[in-house]
Amino acid sequence: MQEARRLQALPPYLFRRIEEKIERATREGREVISLAIGDPDRPTPAHIVEAMVKEVHDPVNHTYPTSIGLVAFREAVAAWYRRRGVEIEPQGEVVTLIGSKEGLAHIPFCYLDPGDVALLTDPGYPVYRSCTILAGGEPYFLPLAPERGFLPDFSAVPSEVARKAKLLFLNYPNNPTAAVASVDFFHEAVAFARTYDLLICHDAAYIDITYDGYRAPSFLEVPGAKEVAIEFGSLSKPYNMTGWRLGWVAGNGDAVSVLGRLKSNLDSGCFQAVQKAAGVAALLGPQDCVREVCRLYQQRRDLVVEALNGMGWKLEKPRATFYIWAPVPRGYTSAEFAEMLFDRALVIVTPGEEYGQAGRGFFRLSLTVDTE
Repeated sequence: MQEARRLQALPPYLFRRIEEKIERATREGREVISLAIGDPDRPTPAHIVEAMVKEVHDPVNHTYPTSIGLVAFREAVAAWYRRRGVEIEPQGEVVTLIGSKEGLAHIPFCYLDPGDVALLTDPGYPVYRSCTILAGGEPYFLPLAPERGFLPDFSAVPSEVARKAKLLFLNYPNNPTAAVASVDFFHEAVAFARTYDLLICHDAAYIDITYDGYRAPSFLEVPGAKEVAIEFGSLSKPYNMTGWRLGWVAGNGDAVSVLGRLKSNLDSGCFQAVQKAAGVAALLGPQDCVREVCRLYQQRRDLVVEALNGMGWKLEKPRATFYIWAPVPRGYTSAEFAEMLFDRALVIVTPGEEYGQAGRGFFRLSLTVDTE
């Protein structure tokens, strides 16, 4: 049976290929150290788990949830933004997501008709590209260069391309480069979006994973941002909740509503017990657990960067995310270097070109493995 042409245009999802490599080596009885996938290795904090146990036992949570999410959770999201000086209306400017990836994957279907353009950073999270293609849109890549601090140059986008663009995907703190963006850069992005009447989709999955006293700004902190932007938030990284699948989209009310309308036709919402446990216990509860997660990753960051620099690299310590983005040694391509590490040490890292052409010559390493 022939699969749809839209699927034939997609490469296998990056992390599925990595998982297959791990599975094959494990079947052969070899112990693999995977530094490739950003999945926290610590358990979800106990107070969140305890709240979840209580909510699971409540029959009220055993029915269909609303597709846009419980008001209680959306109010908790609004409180999270209020702590950052941003006013969000929980009833009209927030929708609950089954993990932020779900919303990022669906937003192209809300705005892209065949031939429309989405502006994507390169390197970037593969979902932006794959779901633009699935929606029938055309990706246009904005290279992230080290000399620009891995920030895109909006002035380099041809005006004829910008006029065809409907969406601009940004992600800071950034995966895979670990770069951070200033409020001034977000001002530039807002001005660019206003000029060309496009929607900014800011992926803020790593906004709470920061070090050395650095505080990553929300895109919605910028005056006028809600006129042109939505922001995708996630509980996966700061609260070690990747398997719980809970996130949100907030910002421009029209765009949030459109995504909620699409979701009502695609899924039946997020389990209410997860929303209540996360909303009350995580977002509104004590944040010591987030600070502890950052302390642990900072310790690992220092260990890895100092070790690599001791071997000849010249890396600066990133101020956010749990990734290290580093150039491969001279004489290797990214793929060759990754293959060498696996063949000689059973260590898996991600070749940079898996995130786009501008990632060639780099590799990504994740800090989400045991310190020992």
